This record gives sequence, C-alpha cells and structure tokens, in this order.
Amino acid sequence: MTLLVTGSAGFIGSCYVRQHFEHSVEPVVSLDALTYAGHLSTLGPVLKRPEHTFVHASIGDVDAVRAIFEKHKPRAVLNFAAESHVDRSILGPGEFIETNVVGTYRLLECAREYWNGLQGEATAGFRFLHVSTDEVYGTLKPKDAPFSETNRYEPNSPYSASKAASDHLVRAWHHTYGLPVLTTNCSNNYGPYHFPEKLIPLCIMNALNGKQLPVYGDGQQIRDWLFVEDHTRGIRTVLETGVLGETYNIGGWNEKANLDVVKLICNLLDELQPRADGISYSTQIAFVADRPGHDRRYAIDARKIERELGWKPVETFETGIRKTVQWYLANQAWVAEVTAER
Repeated sequence: MTLLVTGSAGFIGSCYVRQHFEHSVEPVVSLDALTYAGHLSTLGPVLKRPEHTFVHASIGDVDAVRAIFEKHKPRAVLNFAAESHVDRSILGPGEFIETNVVGTYRLLECAREYWNGLQGEATAGFRFLHVSTDEVYGTLKPKDAPFSETNRYEPNSPYSASKAASDHLVRAWHHTYGLPVLTTNCSNNYGPYHFPEKLIPLCIMNALNGKQLPVYGDGQQIRDWLFVEDHTRGIRTVLETGVLGETYNIGGWNEKANLDVVKLICNLLDELQPRADGISYSTQIAFVADRPGHDRRYAIDARKIERELGWKPVETFETGIRKTVQWYLANQAWVAEVTAER
C-alpha cells in the first residue's frame, strides 16, 4: 500500500506528508517539480525515512508519472500540485494553464490508465483526490451565505479559472470514465512553511526586517482562514471516508478582513519580539494599489464535511496565527534559505 502525493514540497502538500508519518508507516511517493515555491526542506526529516521516496518531476511529465505507477503501485493519488499565487497568475497566466489544467489532465490520464489495469480489491480501493480552492466560486457580497458545494463556478482570476478547469476535468473523468475521484475545495490556508509571498508570512518577515507591510486597497477584503494542519486532517478524512464523485468544502469558520489579519500579526509581534525602538509594528502598514479583479469576500460553508464525515477544524484563528507567528520567529533561517534561492 502506497500513496502518491503530488506537489509534496509545497506548503500544503508537505504538511500532508509530514502529518501522514505522524500516524502511519504506509509508504509515500512524493512528486514535485521544485518550482520557486517548492523546497525539499519543507519535508524535513521525512525525506530520510525508508518509507518515503521523492521524485523530482512535474505532474505533466507523463513518463515520470507512469514510471511511479508501474513501480510503486499506489492505492491513491493526492493531487496538491498547482501554481497558486493570484498576483503571479495575472502577470503570467501561461504557467498556470500548463500546470493546473494541462498537468492535471495528464495526471488524470496516467491515473486512468493505471486504474484500468487493476483488478479486484485494488480497483475498488483506488482513489484520486484533487485538492482545489474556494476561489473557483468567485466572490461574495457582505451578506451572502458562505460558499457551499452547490455554488456555481464563477472564477475571476487566471489562477482561479485554471483551478476551476482542473476541477471540471476531475469531475468529467469520474462521470465519463468512472475514475474514482474525490474533490476538496479549501479556504485560505496559513501556518508553518508557507512560502513568504503570501499575506501572512510576507507581513511577518517584512515586519521583522523593517519593511512596509503592504495591504491592498482599503484592506477590507475578507477571507476565511484555515490552519494548514486542520486542512490536511480534513483531506485525510475525505480520502478514507469520502463518497466517490463528491466534493467537500474544507473551511476554518474564520472570516477576517485582510487589514485585521495584519494588525493581529503586528500585535503578536509587539508581544513576542518587540521592536528595539518600542514602536508598534503597525506603523509599518502601508496601503497599496489594489490588484486587478480582486475578489472582495470568500467564505466556506464546511457543514457537509462535518455532518457526513465528522471533520471540523481544531484551531481558531487566534490559536493558529499565534502558532504561525511563533514558528516564523523560530525559523527565520528557513525563510532566508528558501527566498535566497528564488
């Protein structure tokens, strides 16, 4: 029994692999292209485990993926691999189409080819779990109900459009070919090992380095924040007990405006590592021009996964963000390492 985890050196994928080995000795084959946001150090000590195999390749590399299926015969594929930064998708959408759409298509085809060759219990037990985002649903107005699994897709950025396309491919491969798939759509993740271009790690590190803390527009864009370890617990739950063909939204029940998130980070840093001059880090907040097509609000209705599979988040935003800030304070060398190579 083996798992194939794609995007395993990224933020969420690496958390899944590390967490997996806290509970299991089932072998894992990690596949990652090691683009700018993927780094082997995120896998830490699990890299040296005899149950762990790392393969440096993209999900679009058909020969590499086929070789993994042939050699390791995984019981499941967990597809975390994706280009995920909205700003980068605006500047260069081509890479997002190539990885998130074409790459997912090629991975699906390799998985289908492998699955068609299985027999008996191996056929029935195989799973393809696709990890996606709440951004495929578009944006919400202030009083709109949170996104449920039945919301229609209305992506507004090249990133979310590419993820929406990949979700549709996964659905189609299930309904057309019978491939046993599961899909999860999550809200904004945060936590340790997050590449420092996203809001929370960027603000932590900019604050410590005396730089501005950039806040888009008026800072009132609202996101539902999900601690990454809660997210990966949810994915494990869906993999083991989810109903084939179903989609499960995984959210943190923590809607926060971006500006409030940045202010909370400043308050924690004021407490945990005050500036030498005694001035609050909040004085470094700087409002910058909003990005094109910036969605105003995301929120996840996570009642289905709690009702049907028994999962709910453990961390509140207050407990999770404190753990996150503490981790970055203790691991500034990791940030310096991963950013120096990019």
